[in-house]
Amino acid sequence: MSLPRPLYRSRQFLGALRPAVAEAELAETERFLGRQLFALFRSMTLRDQRHSIDVYQLLRDQSSSDRDILSAALLHDVGKGRIRLWERIAYVLADTVARPLLPRFSGGLARLRDHATLGAERLAAAGASPELVRLVAEHERRRIPSSDLPLHLLRAADDAC
Repeated sequence: MSLPRPLYRSRQFLGALRPAVAEAELAETERFLGRQLFALFRSMTLRDQRHSIDVYQLLRDQSSSDRDILSAALLHDVGKGRIRLWERIAYVLADTVARPLLPRFSGGLARLRDHATLGAERLAAAGASPELVRLVAEHERRRIPSSDLPLHLLRAADDAC
């Protein structure tokens, strides 16, 4: 069960202030992803790396063994690039109270808006599997078909972390 949205966003904000990733977590991530995809993982901010490892660990702890789902957990935010904290806050506020403004965004705010598509493009260019590319491309969809269990699992874990 996921937290109510305001509580989830508050917890997410507090965790973003001092993110940390242990060397052992990085080593496991590199072993799992391989060198090329790990380079994409490392291109994310430390904040996004921490979040992605949390999503991965939650899915793994729930006995998910599907390589594409676990890889998507680690790489679903790779399209964001280097986003500053104020940009994240502004985007979340606009997404919550001023959704019609989202198409007008540029720079980091546009990357946040389009990160699923941008991430999928980066993964496809790196030779990722078609299913991994699809999961990343679609992880922000408003409506997920009930038959798409992999995407539901990824979204639930993403929302829980």
